[in-house]
Amino acid sequence: MGFCKLCGKSSITISNFLGVCVDCLRGRPRQALEIAKRAHIISRGKFKLPIEAPTKGVPCGICGRGCLIPEGGVGYCGLVRNIGGRLVRPGGDISKGVLSYYYDPIPTNCVADWVCPATTGRGYPKFSKSPWGEAGYYNLAVFYGACGLDCLYCQNWQYREYPARPRLVAVEELEKAMNRRVTCVCFFGGDPGPQTVHALMVAKKAAEKGVRVCWETSGQLAPHLLDKIVDFSLRTGGIVKFDLKAFTPSVYKALTDGEVDVALRNFKVAARRFRERPEVPLVVASILLVPGYVDAVEVDLLTKFIARIDPEIPTRFLAFHPDYLLRDLPPTSIKHAEEAIRIAKENGLMEVSIGNQWLLSDYY
Repeated sequence: MGFCKLCGKSSITISNFLGVCVDCLRGRPRQALEIAKRAHIISRGKFKLPIEAPTKGVPCGICGRGCLIPEGGVGYCGLVRNIGGRLVRPGGDISKGVLSYYYDPIPTNCVADWVCPATTGRGYPKFSKSPWGEAGYYNLAVFYGACGLDCLYCQNWQYREYPARPRLVAVEELEKAMNRRVTCVCFFGGDPGPQTVHALMVAKKAAEKGVRVCWETSGQLAPHLLDKIVDFSLRTGGIVKFDLKAFTPSVYKALTDGEVDVALRNFKVAARRFRERPEVPLVVASILLVPGYVDAVEVDLLTKFIARIDPEIPTRFLAFHPDYLLRDLPPTSIKHAEEAIRIAKENGLMEVSIGNQWLLSDYY
């Protein structure tokens, strides 16, 4: 049972680690965020990452975080340092990324699997090797070791270990890894945002090989690079998958330590190009149903936002399971997921699904 330090309310869907309930985050955001900030200080401190994004110094501009890095300082992602007035990354060369990679057999558990040509054959023959999908082939999964957010429930939290012990992978190595059994490459993490330039270099090699290019991102991307990201997915048959974590700025901030406006702006810009390729959806939205926080209100606001842009954008709700620092919350309940689907359809979304259904039960 969790307890809100601001209003005193108790519930199974209030995290003691976060320390505040969603009602206080929406109704008393300033005080609530002061409490929630303590959780992010602990999270960042565990891995010796900067507590705040620096605001005075040389602009990085690679992701949407907008760091201005001072002499001797480091960006929020933990990778970019200002040495002698020059921004330096691990390996000293933008063509080397801090990441790991592996071959993920198709069909994968990708959040867009139900609309992707790799599993559906949708877009055949242009974007798929067979009309029945691509069993026997692989996705090259590129896991970037940095992020512009600090999600307290992160299910890939291990990326935070990468900046301290960088695993450097050159563009050429990933190019060689795209053998004849690889039909798509997906950039995720962490998030590709802090290493967008490296990912774009890999994407260029993938496009030359006829490999689909996909992105899984929080949307914390540099606006001036967004069109390039979308273009590679558009012409290769890939998908840009946006994880829209919350809509209310204070709820988003408490859960992720980020600014929701950046993600929503980038989603809108990318999604406005949705109709440029009817065979395969260019943009997909995912929404993680965090118990007690990404509730009916957040679902309503997010799905109305998506529907206003284009009601045919595929939207997937993902079941939450306790991980990283929000282990004191239960998994998503069946009732919560069913309510989300109902709200999305009432708001006009036409292609909605639930992922990770095996996690659902009667928890609350």
